Amino acid sequence: MSRLARFVLAGGVGFVADAAALWLLLALTPLGPFVARVLSIGFALCVTWQINRHLTFSPSSRGVAQEGARYGGVGIATSIVNYLVYCAILFALPAMPPLAALAVASLVAMALSFVGYSRLVFDR
Repeated sequence: MSRLARFVLAGGVGFVADAAALWLLLALTPLGPFVARVLSIGFALCVTWQINRHLTFSPSSRGVAQEGARYGGVGIATSIVNYLVYCAILFALPAMPPLAALAVASLVAMALSFVGYSRLVFDR
């Protein structure tokens, strides 16, 4: 399977983790869609790091801590883009369900993530 296909698979699993966490946080806590999304993004980053590390790119030559820090840096940068698109959609279209906004925002951030992870984290 090509690296890009594995990355899309990892992103799909990350999307499910993000969506499930967001849904649970919205259903079970008093958090609104903006605060809950920050937490769900963090959870999804942890999930995708492990999948990308072991399936998509393989561990880098760096130690786990340095690799994790780099992954987190790229992840935070692309998550900011993801979150801003998510917020813009919800502000512009208040009737849109948060999970639909999450899907659109995640697709926008996917290309940035692949370039960042492959070049800055895993050196591939």
